[in-house]
Amino acid sequence: AAGQAQGVARPAVRRQDLTGIAVSANFKAHEAAELRVRPMQPRDLRAVMAIESRSYDFPWTEGIFRDCLRVGYYCQVLESDEGIVGYGILSLGAGEAHILNLCVKPDLRGQGLGRRMLGHLMDYARRHRAGAAVLEVRRSNHPAQELYKKAGFEQAGVRKNYYPAYGGREDALVFINRMGNPAPKES
Repeated sequence: AAGQAQGVARPAVRRQDLTGIAVSANFKAHEAAELRVRPMQPRDLRAVMAIESRSYDFPWTEGIFRDCLRVGYYCQVLESDEGIVGYGILSLGAGEAHILNLCVKPDLRGQGLGRRMLGHLMDYARRHRAGAAVLEVRRSNHPAQELYKKAGFEQAGVRKNYYPAYGGREDALVFINRMGNPAPKES
């Protein structure tokens, strides 16, 4: 974070997460070396809600997360040795992936964790033959927009008054990544 001393960076290390997809861990020396992506469980919701409520003025409710788990959306957590540091939720349908929520602990942003989770979600979508991935992002959330652009997303539209905001509503920018030829589904 701005104004804090930077730690000594560790070299990138390839690790195997619980789903078998390699992820790289490039943590500062004072942080955990292990980084795993695994399925979100109901027992994770306390930690997920702590991140969600610190991240948004109008957070999702625990009920929304429970519904996502119940209906079988692809709900994943990003976990270090010190606990859950982020999460992502994706739905698949009609050949399209919809990234519904992607969040990293506020004090760990800017270290590539969001990029790792987004990459994991996109890999899942490709394995399940999604031809495109879409998401909405607040017009005011410039760091997230930059993350998505760097991952090959482009703005495709605007949803007027989509998000609640203090004093009214805020527009959502609709981003799409036309993924081209998806990777074959793993068996």
